[in-house]
Amino acid sequence: MTGLVSRFALVAVLALSACDDKPPAKPAPANTVQKAPVPTVAAPPASAASSPMAQAINAAAFDPAASDPQARRDVLIRVQTLLDRAHFSPGVIDGRDGGNLKLAIQAFQKAHDMSADGEVSQALLDALVAADNGPALVDYTITQSDVAGPFTPQLPKEDYEAMAREPAMNYHDVVEMLAERFHMDEALLRDLNPGANFNQAGVAIVVTAAGADALPAKVARIEIDKTLGQVRAFDESGAQLAVYPATVGSTERPAPSGEWAVRTLAPRPTYTYDPSRLTFGKPKDKLTIKAGPNNPVGSTWIDLTKDTYGIHGTPEPKLVNKRASHGCVRLTNWDAAELGSAVTKGAKVIFMGTEARPA
Repeated sequence: MTGLVSRFALVAVLALSACDDKPPAKPAPANTVQKAPVPTVAAPPASAASSPMAQAINAAAFDPAASDPQARRDVLIRVQTLLDRAHFSPGVIDGRDGGNLKLAIQAFQKAHDMSADGEVSQALLDALVAADNGPALVDYTITQSDVAGPFTPQLPKEDYEAMAREPAMNYHDVVEMLAERFHMDEALLRDLNPGANFNQAGVAIVVTAAGADALPAKVARIEIDKTLGQVRAFDESGAQLAVYPATVGSTERPAPSGEWAVRTLAPRPTYTYDPSRLTFGKPKDKLTIKAGPNNPVGSTWIDLTKDTYGIHGTPEPKLVNKRASHGCVRLTNWDAAELGSAVTKGAKVIFMGTEARPA
């Protein structure tokens, strides 16, 4: 995530009660400045994957008469990966139909003057391939750095006291780390690599060619659609740069309304659990949870001028836009990092629509 430092300072540590139920006083700013980290998602190899299964997915075409679930999965993996690379995020790439995929397809269709029915078709696939004919799957060799970690034990989701005792909220294992790096569901990563030893350096596996998390221009305006569960990013001229699925508040704990702005960015935020401001969780004392991708607000926090509210990542990417939040805007870690890498201080953030999902 380069190019941000000259535009505005990055918060080194953001210790606040994110997505509180009641707005507190403005948190004290951190007294250090940090450069944005280099994206963890490197561009994958240019060559297509070599296994027959992966080659079939790379060549998958839409067949409306197909009844084989495997054929449907193959074309969905290809469509999801190409949408992801085009910045019409389907969330996790999992080879399954779902609401996030439909929203991504509709957004792509609208941007390309197609009938926005949200359905997979050969016309959709042709349009995606015309813009990007690269392979959906590529080979990747697990490195010593991948298996070295460090990793954090998996903890109960709301055991904030146990989380606060950890030195960092790292990935739990190699599979989770690689799945997130390549924007994949963990189950799909395992399915594409049956019998693979993910803990051994030098093992060749198949991954999606997700590409680097970078937008082609700076983000000057963000639209947050509470009804759809979608975030849309625009440049200064009004051109749409990206579309992401999002979890936005709930009917009991709604997100803000109206127009706000980006205040700053924390690429590795800490999370403060403050029971005086929250109605969820059991701890009675204030706790600080260290940074990491499994932090409750993920690996990126985009701070808004609405106190304690932000756009952030999540430790559970497959649940984005499937489960309610406590008022904030939750993206996958990679989508939050991509948006954060391009957003400018003062960028408009417009909340529209109403929450449809109960807490």
